[in-house]
Amino acid sequence: MDRDLSEDDSVVDLSFEAESPLAPPTELLERLPSYDWLLQGSGQQIFFPPLEAPGRSQEQRSWSSFLEHRVPMVTEDVAREALLSFVNSKCCYGSEAASDLIIQELKQQTVCRYRLETFSESRISEWKFEPFTNHLVDGPQRGASPRLWDIKVQVPPMFQEDTKKFQVPHSALVKECHKCHGHGRYKCSGCHGASMVRCSSCSGAKRKAKQPRRCQMCSGSGRRRCSTCSGRGNKTCVTCRGEKKLLHFIQLIIMWKNSLFEFVSEHQLNCPGELLAKAKGENLFKDENVVVYPIVDFPLREISLASKRGIAEHSSMLASRARILQQRQTIELIPLTEVHYWYQGKTYVYYIYGTDHKVYVVDYPERYCCGCTII
Repeated sequence: MDRDLSEDDSVVDLSFEAESPLAPPTELLERLPSYDWLLQGSGQQIFFPPLEAPGRSQEQRSWSSFLEHRVPMVTEDVAREALLSFVNSKCCYGSEAASDLIIQELKQQTVCRYRLETFSESRISEWKFEPFTNHLVDGPQRGASPRLWDIKVQVPPMFQEDTKKFQVPHSALVKECHKCHGHGRYKCSGCHGASMVRCSSCSGAKRKAKQPRRCQMCSGSGRRRCSTCSGRGNKTCVTCRGEKKLLHFIQLIIMWKNSLFEFVSEHQLNCPGELLAKAKGENLFKDENVVVYPIVDFPLREISLASKRGIAEHSSMLASRARILQQRQTIELIPLTEVHYWYQGKTYVYYIYGTDHKVYVVDYPERYCCGCTII
């Protein structure tokens, strides 16, 4: 049987070790300026961004013009049409009730939804390695590695999340593979380097029990070629892929995330709040800048308090681990209508919410099965 390596001491015996890539021991890696922390713990670090002062002062706003903004009221015709559209979209809802119902009362209310978006950038770094294929090495001999926040990258469009990975300049080091100790191969764990294993058909007896003929699977030898290594007795190191050396480098991971804070004002109607949080609304106010300030003196005090709370939460959450690139806060008006109607001697209720007149049905009289959702 042919063997890739003829000498036993040229192949490392890792028969009882895992064959997946392993992280190198830290003593193999030299210390790079400004990156000593990578050798002092888990090997991964979140880099704190430089502190930056806000670029503008808080503005005083007058809400008198905003109070004049009104969302169109829902009429009986609009309410009936919204229910018919909803019923027609459901396979097991009858349309007769929606067509013949008698609307008794429309209770309308406008809900305010406050939303704060904070677009931030965070950077972490960690040691990575890959098989070294004799390509050019960008190591410390080419200069000192820049600090992570000094590395310039293209920022994605604001409020669009993304993640990118880069090799830190001048951080590469070439080392002997720590898994195979520079041999590129190691003894097969299936045959322990012997190339052959006991025949599974005759269990090495060369003949099957109570049969005079020799085993056909192993031709009477009692042994078969190892299927794990194809009879070579050794396997290519999965860590260095047979290259014997590894290129170690510091990888910079940049994450752009959009943090969201939402609040919906209280209302007296029984429409689920989670529907209003997703509803389409009419924009009342928008403020976008690197830093936004809490809304003050808004007619609904709970909106002003929500703005203050949301900005404080995002500031506290991101201050120590990310840099805020942009913030945007909005106030939207969401129309909500509770419709009471009469049909065949009974009174029912449904809700119309959002500027696109979505419908939430509490108990529809012509529902034939339970296969459809009610929202």
